[in-house]
Amino acid sequence: MILHFYKYQGAGNDFILLDIRSKKILLNTKQIQFLCDRHFGIGADGLMLLENSNNADFKMVYFNSDGRESTMCGNGGRCIVAFAKHLGIIQNQTTFEAIDGLHYAEVLQNNIIRLQMKDVDNITNNNEDFVLNTGSPHFVKIVHHLDDINVFEEGRKIRYSPNFNKEGINVNFMEIVNNENIKVRTYERGVENETLACGTGVTACAIIADYILNLKDKKVNVQTRGGRLVVEFQKNDSVYHNVFLTGNANFVFKGEIQI
Repeated sequence: MILHFYKYQGAGNDFILLDIRSKKILLNTKQIQFLCDRHFGIGADGLMLLENSNNADFKMVYFNSDGRESTMCGNGGRCIVAFAKHLGIIQNQTTFEAIDGLHYAEVLQNNIIRLQMKDVDNITNNNEDFVLNTGSPHFVKIVHHLDDINVFEEGRKIRYSPNFNKEGINVNFMEIVNNENIKVRTYERGVENETLACGTGVTACAIIADYILNLKDKKVNVQTRGGRLVVEFQKNDSVYHNVFLTGNANFVFKGEIQI
């Protein structure tokens, strides 16, 4: 079978995208692993299917590079919006369907996508660390000297610890620079390595920064290894809502591959 694919990246978080609206394509775990393999396949952190939806402009189905369907991906969501714009499905605004519900998004200038994330109403303290769900489950650890952290080793220890081993969790290391800026590095489950950025992880860290500091301006600039992202939100009582993740979503290349 010949697959026609597109490759996109958002802050260095890269994805294979397939438009399967007219032809249903069923890929198994090994095929997705092959496509995402950086040596023998196309290479990507994940793969997304763009499908028809009865409830929105389109449906996003996301798989991690381990071949398993996963939970929401923020950078992937922004990339699939850019892809839908390229295909002519949408103009500059859209609502699409994902595994955690409907998401609204806007296409801004210069390949910038602004994506609404799910509300967050539950933050759990884990000693001096935090656990929350922003569409995917996240563990947030506050650190100093972020660049010196061995994210692979330390993230893997937490991800495979007894509390999280079964379902897995994404592990974020956050350095608070000031009341407007943070730096984040993330170990992603399903990729089982550090990625250059993680959209739901960046969102989780920005919310935790406010949870700790009660920021006056509910807007956080986030520096990742792959680029800069911005998270905005509102807070009523203990609920974070109108949460938006903004950043680039760039086309890289397209091609075809036989599987």
